[in-house]
Amino acid sequence: MGVLAWLLVAEALYLRAWRILRGRGVAVPWGQVACWHLGLGLQAVALLSPLGGLADELLSAHMAEHLLLADLGAPLLLAGLRNPVLAFFLPRDLLVALARRRRLRGVLRTLRRPLPALGVFALVLYGWHVAVAFEAAVRSPVVHALQHASFIAAGLLVWWSALEPKRRQLRGELWKIGHILAARMIGMFLGMSFVLIREPVYTGVYSATERRGYGALADQQTAGAMMVAVDLCIMVFALAFFFWHAARQHDRDELAATPRAAI
Repeated sequence: MGVLAWLLVAEALYLRAWRILRGRGVAVPWGQVACWHLGLGLQAVALLSPLGGLADELLSAHMAEHLLLADLGAPLLLAGLRNPVLAFFLPRDLLVALARRRRLRGVLRTLRRPLPALGVFALVLYGWHVAVAFEAAVRSPVVHALQHASFIAAGLLVWWSALEPKRRQLRGELWKIGHILAARMIGMFLGMSFVLIREPVYTGVYSATERRGYGALADQQTAGAMMVAVDLCIMVFALAFFFWHAARQHDRDELAATPRAAI
């Protein structure tokens, strides 16, 4: 019920912001709306589909949950929240209360910067994959929810500086390619470890021999291969996406400078 409530509240807040903007004559690009709903749909698939039940028996299913929630879902949600939606997503009273929390705003501002965000991402990712923490998440729904929330939060932090949701237009800067590639390499190393390790991990919660007809090592290697495959796909996307935006930014800058040069 908690998962369904989170999804419904998030969608209600988004539609509320969309209606407010529409009433003011401000159109939200359809691509932005599509990103939000695709991201929320991935959250629903990860949390409400049979995948959730399988995650208690298969490491690969558990890993698929994390990939849908944080690696794929989080950046789509952030792209969907781009201003002007972001400014109206939360109720005004809550925004005012948050604005008065100067220390909290300062901490968040620092954590959203590229290097701190990468550090938090690595700490969260590897910290939760320590056997004690990971097995606790499988055993306890509360710890599992905390694990999911921290993965999503870390994913949002990493993508924040690259997607710049507070800006209505994304700036084309090539450093963003290196930033996202660095984040994906952090995850890829973990995925490769699952592929290369020859002993089953997390045997405190998963069978050390056979898991739903799959060998323990095969399940583990599948989980690692999924992580590596998603990381590679995101790397290719980031390279193409941000290079294209950088080229467009260059064209805009040249066009803006031409009249001044002529004068």
